[in-house]
Amino acid sequence: MQTPFQSQAQARLRSIGARLTGPRLKVLAALLKSGRALTHQEILARLGALDRVTVYRVLEWLEKHEFVHKLADDDRVWRFVAGHDAEKEHAHFKCDRCGTLSCLKDSTPRNKLKLPPGYRPSRVDVTVRGVCARCARRAPPGRD
Repeated sequence: MQTPFQSQAQARLRSIGARLTGPRLKVLAALLKSGRALTHQEILARLGALDRVTVYRVLEWLEKHEFVHKLADDDRVWRFVAGHDAEKEHAHFKCDRCGTLSCLKDSTPRNKLKLPPGYRPSRVDVTVRGVCARCARRAPPGRD
């Protein structure tokens, strides 16, 4: 029996007529289930049965077809996220305590930027830093 995330992954891949391979379904379902950005290593740890090269190739394919987007962090490790609007620009939130990187829904950074005349942006990356709700509940304010 399929999980809701496997069904969702299958429907998304079918929406463009893509081949439904096991690795594509597993990686996309794992990202949809996580609800946050995951590193290649985190994806491997969750799936176990796939080799690292296959996961890299699947992630590249998923990004090319806009099912996921990848984010660079200060640690220079790519993180991948699937979900609400992988193909649309939006801001992200990075928790200073646990390190999770999450999408901020309904945020459109490009519309709020004023660039000098003649400048034409191709991509906007905005990351808000602070403490996520889960970490804020664990420790009182000021006890970072």
